[in-house]
Formats: sequence, C-alpha cells, structure tokens
Amino acid sequence: MSQLEHIEAIEKRLWNAADTLRANSNYASNEYFLPVMGLIFLRHAYSRFLAVRETIEADLPTRGGKIRPLSKEDFSGKSAIYLKPEAQFDYLAFLKDGDSRARAIIAAMDSIEPDYANLRGVLPKGEYYELDNTVLGQLL
Repeated sequence: MSQLEHIEAIEKRLWNAADTLRANSNYASNEYFLPVMGLIFLRHAYSRFLAVRETIEADLPTRGGKIRPLSKEDFSGKSAIYLKPEAQFDYLAFLKDGDSRARAIIAAMDSIEPDYANLRGVLPKGEYYELDNTVLGQLL
C-alpha cells in the first residue's frame, strides 16, 4: 500500500468515526473531536510502545535469571510512552460488550497521567461516559 493509499484509508476511517458519532451521540460536530483524538492518542502511543518494546526487552539486565520489569524510563529514551497492560490499545479494542468501555478508556488515561506531567489534565475522559458502549466499541 502506497503512502497516499494509507493516508486515504485513515481519512476514510476517521470520516466513518465522525458519521458514527454524528448518528449515535448528542455531540455536535465541533464536540466529538475530543473522544476521537483521545483514542487516536492511545492508538499512536500503543504503536510507539510496540515499535520499541522488543528492542528494550532485549537490552534489559537480568539478575539471578530474572529480567527486570519494563519501566517508564526504558521508553522515555526511545520517544515512547510506557503503557501498563490496561492502557494498551489491544486490551481496549478487545473488551467485551458487557464491559464498560468508557470506564476502561478513562482508566487507561488515568494510568498514563501520573508518569507524564505534560499529559496531566489534558487527556479526554468524561466525554466517554456520554457515548454508548456499542458506539465506543465501533470507534475502538
């Protein structure tokens, strides 16, 4: 897939998300960008996390046959955000319909903020409670 085709595919997915929100939420078109941008942020952070995780894990020191757990510092040097399992996009994308996706997304945002001062108070949260659980599943 060429870069132009890739960009067009992303654009199509974003317009589909906008159509879903327009039809299934009380948000006006100038309001639903926050929940969408929050999910885009989580997806991008997860992509960066995956891109560098293997390299980081290969370089982790071992002691007594045990590998040190991953930490925020490991990822900071690689221009990536350390994501706890509950903040990883795949975890969110595979939640069951019976799970509260809004609560899980907000918990993901909350788990990131303590380690990254520049993100405190700027990640969207409350907006997700206003969206139907099925709509959030479609967006994810």
